[in-house]
Amino acid sequence: MAEDKKETKKITIEDLPGVGEATAEKLRENGFDDIMTLAVASPKDLSDLAGIAEGSAIKIIASARKFADVGNFETGEQILERRKDVTKLSTGSKNLDNLLGGGLETQSITEFFGEFGSGKTQIMHQLAVNCTRPLEEGGFNSDVLIIDTENTFRPERIIQMSKFRGADPDEVLKRIHVARAYNSHHQILLAERASEMAKEFPIRLLIVDSLTSHFRSEYMGRGSLSERQQLLNRHMHDLLKFSTINNSVIAVTNQVSARPDVFFGDPTAPIGGNIVGHTATFRVYLRKSKGGKRIARLIDSPYLPEGETVVQISEDGVTDGV
Repeated sequence: MAEDKKETKKITIEDLPGVGEATAEKLRENGFDDIMTLAVASPKDLSDLAGIAEGSAIKIIASARKFADVGNFETGEQILERRKDVTKLSTGSKNLDNLLGGGLETQSITEFFGEFGSGKTQIMHQLAVNCTRPLEEGGFNSDVLIIDTENTFRPERIIQMSKFRGADPDEVLKRIHVARAYNSHHQILLAERASEMAKEFPIRLLIVDSLTSHFRSEYMGRGSLSERQQLLNRHMHDLLKFSTINNSVIAVTNQVSARPDVFFGDPTAPIGGNIVGHTATFRVYLRKSKGGKRIARLIDSPYLPEGETVVQISEDGVTDGV
């Protein structure tokens, strides 16, 4: 197996049938710069982004899949073996970690949704700090990417949380890379560019805060719902692909419908409907309680039972409180 992996790494996109210098340059300019990225691409996306015929895109993807050994059926035993690479990122709260089976999983998307003030952004800040921490402290000793859609990132909050954890705030801030997304298309572009950042820095956590705010404000009414959902679906799958290729955690925040409307009958339902619901691996509903406490309820997971717990959010960050 080790020899096969080494052999795969030696293959470049120029080695694929039909990929000459000009095509390879187009592919690399649009983020398709290795075999695995091509293997998991869709023909339409490859055609649209790289400006090549869809028939050529199909052939290139098929060749990449052979070299990357994807697209085949696996036994449950093989999947179990592969999942040994999955690791967990601590939230800073043992209660919340236990609810999530030990923390946030790599190779998956964890969504935190709730009303304004429920603690979503605070948890994202805490996860960013924790990711830079050593493995023995529940971190990944790695860098973090944050796509900030609502101008909510505050370095001052990182400093507070870092000091409480005994970390050097300056060193933590150096490992957190933030990009402000000004609209939904910019947000999608930043997620696509994350792969380039992952080649320069060891990115094990990608945060989107918040996931749906731009989509919600830009695509209003039933007439634009279909287009909104298509773009959101593409964005979610870009995030999931990043998490798989880089063995990273994807943590996103989401808003709830402020009132029952034509799209959602439940005023506490997360925005995004089935697209977000089916793509997010774990979904956590947050609501406010007394004294800085928050109730976190796990409402969806592939293998964990529903349940809820209490976390404390204070100046020190996310903890279990007293």
